[in-house]
Amino acid sequence: MKKFKIRCSQIGKIMANDTSGKRMGKTCESYLKDWIKSELYAKDKVFTSKYTDKGNLVEQDSIDFIADQLNYGMLFKNEKSFENDYLKGTPDIITRDTIIDAKNSWDCFTFPILEDKINKDYYLQGQGYMDLVGIENYKLVYCLTDTPEDLIIKEAQYDCNKKGIDLDDKILNNFIKAMTYKGTDNLLKIKVYEFKKDQELINSIYERVEQCREYIESIIDQNMELFNKIYDK
Repeated sequence: MKKFKIRCSQIGKIMANDTSGKRMGKTCESYLKDWIKSELYAKDKVFTSKYTDKGNLVEQDSIDFIADQLNYGMLFKNEKSFENDYLKGTPDIITRDTIIDAKNSWDCFTFPILEDKINKDYYLQGQGYMDLVGIENYKLVYCLTDTPEDLIIKEAQYDCNKKGIDLDDKILNNFIKAMTYKGTDNLLKIKVYEFKKDQELINSIYERVEQCREYIESIIDQNMELFNKIYDK
């Protein structure tokens, strides 16, 4: 079984502690058991939702919007993956001195226009990316983009199915109006959080990865009979 490394997007899962606040919690243990299963069965645990679907579909639109609103001129989606002995990940955007991560909110009610506190999981993700790339500045940028038409139709149809009615133009137009923001000021469609690399926090992530590896070894030891049968074949 390969050496455990944590994806930057999942650092929050392993940094969760138990009630004492000192040891890894149940969330971390559950994540590690899923990681072991992924290795045993050579399968990735797949998670999809309407929220991730929207994020994937509007990704380039949000990158272009960020470039325009933050006066970058032009930004490009990063396709290069990075890893070291503890972490791995693929940042969204890398400039000369800053990593930019684009997050696309589902609607105005999930868009953090009035929130000052940075999402902890995204903060940890950013620290991981900065460590991997060797850049010390990070921008976490939320965008409020129009929902793609296919997703609007799907939402409208789902709502009609629940109510036992047929989807018509009037209903669809109401959903389009609710899920698009063409008349909204651009200042209300972008929220930027900036922070810097925290080496002390990164060191604590490294320590937790080492603890995760010890936990994985303990699970393997507890199931040694099964593992021996597998590897003896």
